[in-house]
Formats: sequence, structure tokens, C-alpha cells
Amino acid sequence: MAPKLFYTELSPPARSTLLTAQAIGLDLDLKNVDLSVGEHMAPEYLKMNPQHTVPTLDDNGYFLWDSHAINMYLVGKYAKDDSLYPRDPQKRGIVDQRLFFCASVVQARLAAIVGPILRQGEKTIAQEKIDNVHIAYDLLEIFLGDHDYVAGDSLTIADLSIVAHLASLSGLIPIAQNKYRRLSKWMHRMQQLPYYEEANQVGSDKLVGFLQSKLV
Repeated sequence: MAPKLFYTELSPPARSTLLTAQAIGLDLDLKNVDLSVGEHMAPEYLKMNPQHTVPTLDDNGYFLWDSHAINMYLVGKYAKDDSLYPRDPQKRGIVDQRLFFCASVVQARLAAIVGPILRQGEKTIAQEKIDNVHIAYDLLEIFLGDHDYVAGDSLTIADLSIVAHLASLSGLIPIAQNKYRRLSKWMHRMQQLPYYEEANQVGSDKLVGFLQSKLV
């Protein structure tokens, strides 16, 4: 039985798991969660995930949430090899650092923009928040260095997690190609993945379009 993924395509974390599943050739039983009507607060959902977030994984009764944890788990259980999440301690250490950077910096700075737009009705993005996003771009430019991917020379779940968030973040605060040449090339490289459009771009475009409709 295929693992069930409770998700919404507007969610960057959920899209990172869609990307991961596609990368390892894993079919998921997708269950859309309508956040607008509070399906994530239903008692049966809270039994699976008391933090009521998306995505949530149900792997035959084994429940897991937080996309980073889910992606690690899926690769560990279902991938044919460890290329996306290396077992070598030093290589894995770099991937983990990039994943924590995604969670604590990239995802957090996107949330700092999206939350006030949705909950407080903010109509503009404060310059301080824009500056903080540019700092994140600066760091990613450094991380990439002479490498093709954020954690080295091969694709990992760190790339999939970061690009799921950056697709939406850059839709609001563009990545200047002349300033962020490495990051721009990396974004283009990620967009060439055969599953990228369906797993990430479609949902990201919907989220960005919705948010832009709220801004002036």
C-alpha cells in the first residue's frame, strides 16, 4: 500500500516532499487538505499530527510530519541508494546543515512574509524582510561556490527542500541574475528536473499569484 501524504500544493514544505518522492520513484497516495475550511484541525487529523501542519505522512499507520523529517525517512526507506541523503557522516553533515538552514532561514523568512499577508492583511512587504531574504540569497550564493548543488556536486534532499521554498520566495522577491549568478544557475538547473514543473512550479505559481493579489 502506497504511503499517504496529506498535503496542499500551495505549501512549499509539502512540495519538497512531492519532489523527493518523484526523485526516488515513489508513488504516494495524495490526500489534499483544505486549510481554508480547517480540515487540518479535524480530530482525525490531530490524531496523526497534533501540530496540525502539512505535510503529514501516513505510512501504513506510521505517522510523521515536518517535511525535512519526512524526506529523510522516505529516502532512507524507499530510495534505491543513498545519493539523495548520503550515509557518509561528512557528506550527510553538509546536507543536514543545509536542511537546517532551509528550516531556520529560508522557510522562516518566507513565513515571515506570508503569515502577515494572510493573517493580518498586510499589503506590502517591509524593507527589513526584503533585506533578510537577500541575506539568505547571499548565503546560498556562498554555499554553492563552485558546486552544482547546495551540498556538493550531486542532487540531495537539501536541494529539493530549498528549491520548494525558493520557488515561491523568489516569486515575491526576485533573484537578481547579475548579483546571484550561481544561485540563478542552480535555480535553472533545478527547473530542468523532469518532475519539477508538476511537483513544484504549478503549486508555487498558485501560491505566488494568490499572495500577489493581496499586495498593493
